Amino acid sequence: MHPINLTALVTLLALLLYMFMMVRVSRARGTSGLKAPSVVGDPTFERHYRVQMNTLESLPVFLVSLWLFSLYWGEYLAALLGVVWIIGRAIYMLNYVEDPKKRGTGFMIQAIALIVLIVGAIVGSISAMLVTGGL
Repeated sequence: MHPINLTALVTLLALLLYMFMMVRVSRARGTSGLKAPSVVGDPTFERHYRVQMNTLESLPVFLVSLWLFSLYWGEYLAALLGVVWIIGRAIYMLNYVEDPKKRGTGFMIQAIALIVLIVGAIVGSISAMLVTGGL
């Protein structure tokens, strides 16, 4: 197996989740009758839209930290943390759309995974520089 297959797969799964959110936003717009470019006026549509935008805002941080973490700590642990992030975002999506007050559990799951990925990437980077004398 190529050493990046799992990281690549998790990346694609994260993007599929995001695309699924895009479809949900499109359906919610159609159901609400809200015409583009408006994004306010229907609470259900607004919740779908916010979930999608919140995910879009965190995707760059997640993807960069996932790949860097994988580089320094191996793809098995990176992929596991990536799947935890995806599950957390999915729970966040479902709970937020149902009732924004319920978003906390999904948010915490994905936030913890993201923090571990970021800290791991930073520690791995600094450690690699110290070992190679590149700092």
